[in-house]
Amino acid sequence: SNKPRKKKKKRKTKKNSAGETVEDNDLEDIDSLLERIEDPRLAPQSQGGITADSRPLLYVEHRNLNPENELKRYFGARAVLGDQRPRQRQRQYVRSMWLTAPKNTWPRYSKTGITMQLLDTRRGVQHFTFEHHREYQQVQFKFLDAVESMDPNNIVLLLQMSPYHVDSLLQLSDVCRMQEDQEMARDLIERALYSLECAFHPVFSLTSGTCRLDYRRPENRAFFLALFKHLMFLEKRGCPRTALEFCKLILSLDPENDPLCVLLLIDFLSLRAREYTFLTRLFQEWESHRNLSQLPNFAFSVPLAYFFLSQQEERPELERSQARERAARLIQLALIMFPSVLMPLLDHCSVQPDARVASHPFFGLNAQISQSPALNQLTSLYVGRTHALWKDPAVMAWLEPHVHEVLRMVEARDALVQEAEQKRKIRYQSAPRNIYRHIILSEMKEATAALPLEVTSQPVMGFDPLPPLDSIVSYTRPERTSHPSNESTLSLFFRSLLPNFNLQGDIRHDGDDEAGAAQDLNQGVNRLMAAMRDMLANIQFQEPPRDDNPEGDGDWD
Repeated sequence: SNKPRKKKKKRKTKKNSAGETVEDNDLEDIDSLLERIEDPRLAPQSQGGITADSRPLLYVEHRNLNPENELKRYFGARAVLGDQRPRQRQRQYVRSMWLTAPKNTWPRYSKTGITMQLLDTRRGVQHFTFEHHREYQQVQFKFLDAVESMDPNNIVLLLQMSPYHVDSLLQLSDVCRMQEDQEMARDLIERALYSLECAFHPVFSLTSGTCRLDYRRPENRAFFLALFKHLMFLEKRGCPRTALEFCKLILSLDPENDPLCVLLLIDFLSLRAREYTFLTRLFQEWESHRNLSQLPNFAFSVPLAYFFLSQQEERPELERSQARERAARLIQLALIMFPSVLMPLLDHCSVQPDARVASHPFFGLNAQISQSPALNQLTSLYVGRTHALWKDPAVMAWLEPHVHEVLRMVEARDALVQEAEQKRKIRYQSAPRNIYRHIILSEMKEATAALPLEVTSQPVMGFDPLPPLDSIVSYTRPERTSHPSNESTLSLFFRSLLPNFNLQGDIRHDGDDEAGAAQDLNQGVNRLMAAMRDMLANIQFQEPPRDDNPEGDGDWD
């Protein structure tokens, strides 16, 4: 009773930008904060519309790089975070990152020997490159030795010594993914991104879209590949909006050359994330200088995006009618230019075409057989990746009349049909190297089966698939001194059967001594005979199974 009473603090109230009264306790509710951020009524608008359209096409937003923000929008903050929020106060201090969130289970980070340098600035575009210091180069040489050993345990041992070596993390991630350990594979990729982001130059910006990295430099390739593998994990995890943002980031690093050919993927991610306006804007701004309509994925995905825009009831009727007209015109052009897409697409969607379409030679088997291997790779990749987006009954109902309209144009010998046939014969003779690289990284079995022999016959490493032929090499691996083997074919054969067998024995240094050479020959023959006796002695012949009937039913000839 003598204890002094604690005074209750009054709750302070604040006013938000909309003029609503909000208590401090409510500010801790992440759900309400996210709703307030995402509310389009509170977004600043200009006279010509939403300000987001005035941003650069490849502008990247930091908040869209965090998959937790997307999951919170789908499931709510409490379902995503759970009981993590109280524990964060006890968490040790780590650097705040944009690409990944560091985990307590990761090894303590220390400088790895990777830095980033600004090479030059041309026309407002900054060109950067990663650099490997001497200590990192030594680890890189050990990594190449571990890869040549074909033993993943050697890479694990190397990561115990250098836990943030990027190429080791990329290669071991592929091994874990092949062993169905998706969680560990994703964790290794995130650790590689963390290691590279710690080496960023102070003026390197992820969001501006004006920072460039040259894929021809081997030091830069790990960043491209880590971003690509990360976005593939995000897409499988159910975060297409975040994956789209990473795809835009990769494209902004080298939009002219597009070394990983993410243009073959960005349309699919835009449709999955329902970012139809971004996809149509990309097509309108880049079609004139990049000929995006000559890629099957853009030829079919852009009209599909216009169709989805025409179905949005909140849009004005004029915009919806314009979207319907553009969708109709573009889907007919796509069917004329790439007739080999229709039948595999319907087959993947388990849709049976009517008799007229099924029997017409324009869409039949001849359309697939007559196309070039390079075009077959592009169409197979698109159908295998995006067929699920076409399964909607409303989409199929929209597609059907346009297919019949195209058949009418074919039978009328329309000039567009003849022109498209000539384009298919002239173009798509061979695919560039970045398309092969994209198909390998995507692991789409329909497209991988169509790869040419010159690609499938060479070894492909996960840390550097199909390196550019014009690579800019800053340092080279020292040559290792290897003693040539003088063993004969017979000796190598017995060594494969008996690993401890050595025909030559100890190498004699007095090679000029003929007596010593003759003695070595005799000893070698003796070892060979002893090895043959051991091998024959260990061979056991299994007796044929005896039947209960001693006379048997037949004769053994």
